[in-house]
Amino acid sequence: MANNTGTKDATYNLVSVLYHALQGADLYEQYANDAGGDQDLASFFREAQQQEKQRADRAKQLLAQRLQQSS
Repeated sequence: MANNTGTKDATYNLVSVLYHALQGADLYEQYANDAGGDQDLASFFREAQQQEKQRADRAKQLLAQRLQQSS
């Protein structure tokens, strides 16, 4: 991807993954609440939410490491 932001592609990509993971976690919470009494469905969405939160945490760690290295 051509990046005209002045930010390294790897940094830009990590920020993007972080953003989308957090956005997904928020949506999955809404989906779990919308499942009503269907516990299997609510559980599925909460599992997906947990995976997104883990992905976001990992992206934050990697981003922090790279930002420290570049300063």
